[in-house]
Amino acid sequence: MTHMHVAGSIHADAAAGAPHWLRVPQEVNALVPQLWSRTTRRAEDGRLEVGGIAVADAVAEVGTPVYLLDEVDLRARAKEFAEAFDGWRVYYAGKSFLCTAVARWVAEEGLGVDVCSGGELAVALRAGVDPAVIGLHGNNKSTAELEAALDAGIGRIIVDSGHEIDRLERLTRERGTTARVMVRVTTGIEAHTHEYIATAHEDQKFGFSIASGHAMAALLRCHESDTLELLGIHSHIGSQIFDTHGFEMAARRILGLHADVRDATGVEMPEMDLGGGFGIAYTTLDTPSTPAELAGSLRRIVEHECRALDVAVPALSIEPGRAISGPSTMAVYEVGTVKPVVVDQGVERLYVAVDGGMSDNIRPALYAAEYSATVANRASDADPRLGRVVGKHCEGGDILVRDEFFPADIAPGDLVAVPASGAYSRSMASNYNHVPRPPVVSVRDGQLRTLVRRETLDDILALDAG
Repeated sequence: MTHMHVAGSIHADAAAGAPHWLRVPQEVNALVPQLWSRTTRRAEDGRLEVGGIAVADAVAEVGTPVYLLDEVDLRARAKEFAEAFDGWRVYYAGKSFLCTAVARWVAEEGLGVDVCSGGELAVALRAGVDPAVIGLHGNNKSTAELEAALDAGIGRIIVDSGHEIDRLERLTRERGTTARVMVRVTTGIEAHTHEYIATAHEDQKFGFSIASGHAMAALLRCHESDTLELLGIHSHIGSQIFDTHGFEMAARRILGLHADVRDATGVEMPEMDLGGGFGIAYTTLDTPSTPAELAGSLRRIVEHECRALDVAVPALSIEPGRAISGPSTMAVYEVGTVKPVVVDQGVERLYVAVDGGMSDNIRPALYAAEYSATVANRASDADPRLGRVVGKHCEGGDILVRDEFFPADIAPGDLVAVPASGAYSRSMASNYNHVPRPPVVSVRDGQLRTLVRRETLDDILALDAG
């Protein structure tokens, strides 16, 4: 039974027990390693530790809610992508999470940075990222954003519409300069988790359609422009992708287009970008590929298609974001209330209300995204009980963790840690109900460092012009 909500059934309270994939844990204090950053562990006293510091001690210093970012883990994931895709250009997708320190770290580990707005571009430049390895995305880039990109001399602009090409040609002519561009295309293929679909995905705001001929027209137009330097084709097929089947289908189509441009112009474009969307583990159901596995599969796919089409393998690039930032960070909350609710056939669920909510992670409410959680400040001998972590906002859909087993003695004052919170949580955070956004605090070798400070009510009120 589902009680409908005006915002849709996703926001309703579903009367059901645990989902089929969630098993009652044999040890309620145990951590599932693939869900957590690599320095996270349960200490002998039962407390959760990350980066050499107990989460409870970190919270005593910086408060809750807080995003605790494991610097060692984030840097290691960036380095793993750089090494696995040696010979390719790896761009960190800054939209997943970007601040000055993170932009600097990924650049130090050998990655470029993809940005989607003038604000993200400003952060990357402030961090000292080489403009030559910055790319600018966006389906509706403003004149000001394009001017900022040209003035900075960034390495590539991914054009997304005919009007943007008009705008960019005008700006480059005014400046007497050129812009290096890629053309984002729509392959008609969408990949998500373990599935890929090859129909009905032309109807979207991103890219030029291959099927309609608009992609070919845009590529030829950029090729013929006297102020645009055409680098190649850009494709992005989805998010939270666990295998490369969708990439294989997309590669076949974009390399076919690549060959068509060669046949029409006599010139082989030098580059190609296969996008990002590589998945991570949010629950025990998720089985992401390693960077090495992804690299091996993508290399084989591209080389096979290039041989079939008799074209040279172009310089290739990818754009991991979530796969680097996501597992590096846990969100930590303090429990305020615990309410037992009988939901179905005598099944009782503990509603664990914490001091954050959909303002600091909108993904469960927006996408029905699943997360995991654990009590962070202690171990427990109590039996596991089915629980749901909910926030403090005035919405029935204010859910952070839909289904998880907690010790039956979970109580106000306990700390709840939610792994895999680094991607899109802080990036998509809001001030709903005038709640200030949490800080991002990095941990390394027992030391805390604030990367993004906690907002205050004064910050929010300062924007109110009265």
